[in-house]
Amino acid sequence: MNTTLSRRKVLGGITAAVVGWSAASQSWATAAEVSGGASVAPVPTLDGTLTTSAADLDRFRQDFGRLKGSAPWAVLRPGSDRDIARMVCYARTNGLKIAVNGQGGTGTDQESHSVYGQASVPAGGISIDARARSRIIRIHSTSAVVEAGVTWGQLTDAALRSGLTPPALPDYMHLSIGGTLSIGGIGGTVQKYGLLCDTVQSLDVVTGNGDLLTVSPSSCADLFDSVLSGGGQTAIILRAKVRLVPAPERSVVFSLFYDDLATYLADSEKVMAENRFHIQAGETLRRPDDSGWRYKMEVAANYSGGAVPDRARLLSGLRDSRAEAVIEDIGYRDYMFRLDGYEAYLKESGHWYQPKPWLSLFLPASKTRAFMEIVERELTAADLGGGFLLFYPYYTRKVTRPLAVQPAEPVGYLFDLLRFPNPGETGIRAMLDQNRRLYDKAVAMGGKRYLVGAVPGMTTADWKAHFGARWDGFCRAKRRYDPSNVLTPGQGFFGGEAG
Repeated sequence: MNTTLSRRKVLGGITAAVVGWSAASQSWATAAEVSGGASVAPVPTLDGTLTTSAADLDRFRQDFGRLKGSAPWAVLRPGSDRDIARMVCYARTNGLKIAVNGQGGTGTDQESHSVYGQASVPAGGISIDARARSRIIRIHSTSAVVEAGVTWGQLTDAALRSGLTPPALPDYMHLSIGGTLSIGGIGGTVQKYGLLCDTVQSLDVVTGNGDLLTVSPSSCADLFDSVLSGGGQTAIILRAKVRLVPAPERSVVFSLFYDDLATYLADSEKVMAENRFHIQAGETLRRPDDSGWRYKMEVAANYSGGAVPDRARLLSGLRDSRAEAVIEDIGYRDYMFRLDGYEAYLKESGHWYQPKPWLSLFLPASKTRAFMEIVERELTAADLGGGFLLFYPYYTRKVTRPLAVQPAEPVGYLFDLLRFPNPGETGIRAMLDQNRRLYDKAVAMGGKRYLVGAVPGMTTADWKAHFGARWDGFCRAKRRYDPSNVLTPGQGFFGGEAG
């Protein structure tokens, strides 16, 4: 590879002069080089732009996790579906890799919200800027059709103007819908609605063959199933039709604190079984004196008009510490966007911009207590930094998409270790190693990964074990819809090592 030529082109910002890919030099070639006799594969006519300027590439060289870099030499800002299809075919013909980069976030802090290079491409690869395709196409009484670059926050605000809301939402609202659906998407309504991808009715996609297709449970069902929670391996999401429901006006939010793990587990499963709340989450916290861990159940009852929930009834029979219970009555939108204030704090403190060795797991309920006891012996306040550890139950039957593999029990627990290390933290490698140890322990107990997170050393054999009985079908879909393996290489499912 002519790396000197390639690097000069990246740093030179010569977008207007790039006319094609040179297999001989393994770089993007200029019009001047073509006129001098260089042989290139010409870039197809595009409605959008393909840029190789340094300023544009810099935005796509790292993700939110800041643990693994990307090395795109071109960024596609598609002006049409056809642009994406043509560039996928171009990548396939020329042996390049291509991946969508969700570019979520707020203000000028927009970047891929993968945390371990999942949306990255190797040197020479092409990143697709999802923000170039971010229109809300229509909102109906029961569904919305949106382009993949729309964020859940944008959709929610648009839907609320019609008195509607997506039934399932992530905790952080400024994530692209396409990126979230490709890994599943989870929030505090998982007990009722499953993952965010479980609320999808149909998708428009471009396969790794460059085919434009509309897929649903009744049309190309194998492709539909391999796209949702499939890590971007068989097709690129262009648009999604997602479910909408009537939106409540307000939420009564209860924060209940527990010093005993067994009691927290029992009460969490009790309120879930009795369907007391519309939203249920929870987390593991350090005690105020830093002497150990305690637990917070965060549950919310939604309402509209004068139908205010009966607080005493909702809390009856629970063994929480009533002296510490915190109850708030707030607007529904304010609650859905509750992390915005915390994001501002993390940015001001510098935590937002640190490497983020996250670990996200689904645990079988029968092993959850034993696993958490292991975690609590290992984890310290410094391991969290400015972050938190989400930890709450859900029904595994609510997760219906085949590749969102679940523990083989009726009840699972989300374990979401969302570290924001303190500025200057030097133990990032040790945190990654800890993630791998905890992952291996969870797998031995019947746990599964959520595709968010940083687990080093993942091989194809690890992924085969993760997907289990779904692996062969996943491989068939990969061979059928992306036989040249050009899509989203950063996941590392089908060759090499992602960690």
